[in-house]
Amino acid sequence: MAKQYGYDLRQKVMEAIELDGMPKSEASKIFNISRNTINLWFQRKAETGDMKAKVRQPGGKGGIIKDWERFKAFAVEHSDKTQEEMAELWEGNISGRSISRALQKIGFTRKKRPTDIRNGMKRKDRNFKLP
Repeated sequence: MAKQYGYDLRQKVMEAIELDGMPKSEASKIFNISRNTINLWFQRKAETGDMKAKVRQPGGKGGIIKDWERFKAFAVEHSDKTQEEMAELWEGNISGRSISRALQKIGFTRKKRPTDIRNGMKRKDRNFKLP
């Protein structure tokens, strides 16, 4: 998201327009602000009495899974299933992608550990040369 303009800049622009009689279009050029932004500040001042910026609310739902201990046990129990199958087994309406994010959050990996593949010959036999 874009950063909000400071309250002191808002006050300067509003004072220049209201007290000094500067046209909005000229103020927008001088302060390098769009004309629409100035109009929105005037509109907010008319509605609320001040042109302070709105308080932003954090986004997101906060997660579907609340009981993490139960989910860990569920993940261990159903580790052989795909994420879509796990989503069908978990109560409530949940997607496979939500299961994926939850598994990642608890540190549960579904990838197999790479095995150490070595030559079939024993160590002492590696130096053996044919006559």
